[in-house]
Amino acid sequence: MNTNDNASLAEELMSQLQGAPMQQIAQQLGTNQQAAGDAVSMALPMLLGALGHNAQQPGGADSLMNALQGHMPGQQPQAALGGMGGLDLGGLLGSVLGGGASGGGSSMGADILGHIFGGNEQKAGNSLGQASGLGASGGQLLQILAPIVMAFLANRVNAGGMDTGSLGNMLGQEKARAQQPGGMGGGLLGSVLDQDGDGQVGLGDLLKMGTSLLGGRR
Repeated sequence: MNTNDNASLAEELMSQLQGAPMQQIAQQLGTNQQAAGDAVSMALPMLLGALGHNAQQPGGADSLMNALQGHMPGQQPQAALGGMGGLDLGGLLGSVLGGGASGGGSSMGADILGHIFGGNEQKAGNSLGQASGLGASGGQLLQILAPIVMAFLANRVNAGGMDTGSLGNMLGQEKARAQQPGGMGGGLLGSVLDQDGDGQVGLGDLLKMGTSLLGGRR
């Protein structure tokens, strides 16, 4: 818990991605490491904040916990989440990127993004692309990061012996951090969660998100 007070989950994961993993991501996107790092620093709060939003909906934390335990529809649990024992970023990136530019890796990421953003993933990718300067590669970056974020969370849940309530609280704090003034990714998160375009995340948006939670068919 103290770790969460000092650094956000996004900051923690960002630090783990420094070096070789970021270099791999930059190569995949066809950009330099600095530009990739700037974009990732916007994308992580956006992804984690959206998961926090989902976890606050009725049944959302339960659905997310099921997904983290390897029950995401159509996924192979250990391959999808990189195993629960430890976060092997090298191996995970290898399977995400090595799945081929248009191979298994990107379809895994696209499937996860569909659950996280509830059909609004294209808007999320476009918003990230505009804000970061990545352009059309914004969506590709989100597809790369989505399985990594899920593996990171699965590892945290497993290592901390977390239950559904503590998972929801942790992600709720992450969403609040992302939406603080000046928080990286906060404005992006708000624009994606505000699905009806009226500038506020209202009940209509929540109902739309609630129908497309991770594992939402359960």
